[in-house]
Amino acid sequence: MKLIHLSDLHLGKRVNEFSMLEDQAYILEQILTIIDAEQPQAVLVAGDIYDKAVPAAEAVQLFDDFLCRLSGRSLQVFVISGNHDSAERIAFGGRLMDGSGIHLSPVYDGTVEPISLTDEWGAVDVYLLPFVKPAHVRRFFPEASIESYTDAMAVAISAMEIKEDRRNILLTHQFVTGALRSDSEQISVGGADNVDAAVFASFDYVALGHIHRPQSIGREAVRYCGTPLKYSFSEAGHRKSVTVVELREKGDLTVRTHPLTPRHDLRELRGTYLDLTDRRNYAGTATEDYLHITLTDEEDIPDAVSKLRTVYPNLMKLDYDNTRTRHQMEITGGTEVERKSPLELFGELFEKQNNRPLSSGEESFLEGLIEKIWEEGT
Repeated sequence: MKLIHLSDLHLGKRVNEFSMLEDQAYILEQILTIIDAEQPQAVLVAGDIYDKAVPAAEAVQLFDDFLCRLSGRSLQVFVISGNHDSAERIAFGGRLMDGSGIHLSPVYDGTVEPISLTDEWGAVDVYLLPFVKPAHVRRFFPEASIESYTDAMAVAISAMEIKEDRRNILLTHQFVTGALRSDSEQISVGGADNVDAAVFASFDYVALGHIHRPQSIGREAVRYCGTPLKYSFSEAGHRKSVTVVELREKGDLTVRTHPLTPRHDLRELRGTYLDLTDRRNYAGTATEDYLHITLTDEEDIPDAVSKLRTVYPNLMKLDYDNTRTRHQMEITGGTEVERKSPLELFGELFEKQNNRPLSSGEESFLEGLIEKIWEEGT
């Protein structure tokens, strides 16, 4: 059985106030071309369909068109909600769509029933587990000890009654410990959202969403396919792709990728103003890419953004790296601050104000409070 694994479309997203909708339509068209070439039996979309819980109408229309075109290819399509989505909105109409081969994850209620596919090697059970927090799972299993995201996933999976003699696929949207993150992903306090990959031992393939860099975690079968487009300059070095999974008899798995080519790449340039505006240096390059430019001139260039946009119309971000800015960074210690958790930062502030560190009881209370605030966020 051949599967196409997608995730984190983030339809409707804006990057540095630039709408990505046309770029997203372009890349979805490219994905459909890959699907036509590969002829898979199913497409897995592992969450963050939209960039907001209440997406713009244009984003909904784009996903509606994508689903209709997939359905017209007689494919089975499996979709779950991610942390950026509204679980209720993704679930809407799911029971009606099942008959068209479009399977949408329902709002989590403590049960996850598999959807079975068959091929020459027998049955393949697909489980749709949308993004959940410990509080979501705790509600349906009040007797279980659920203190962490790993606990929550373990309890949710244990309730699935997985048939070990079948090939089993899980779609879920979580941060698995060890995954390499990017700036554009929503993160929690001190890694509190980490899930141990060991909880997925019963599955022959785990189609993960949430992390934007394509990567497998622990074993090839536990995989993030990554975003189809670059959504922050921390992703400038990523190679975006579509993951193709082939399942034969149980235990026989192949994973490979198809590269994706964006309408506009997202790149970083560095140099003096004169160098970057010298036609000999930019002629023949993709000047319409989305760019973060760092100028190394010691003096600020008046109206630099407007001037640079005559050459690079999609300039998204401009900053300087020179003696002045490096001195400011040394004074503020900004890089060091960014590496610290909210708990560490609060602890430093508390100690300065009270001339003593947080007690163990205060620290424990604060950890719980921070985690509660993060859990209640989108």
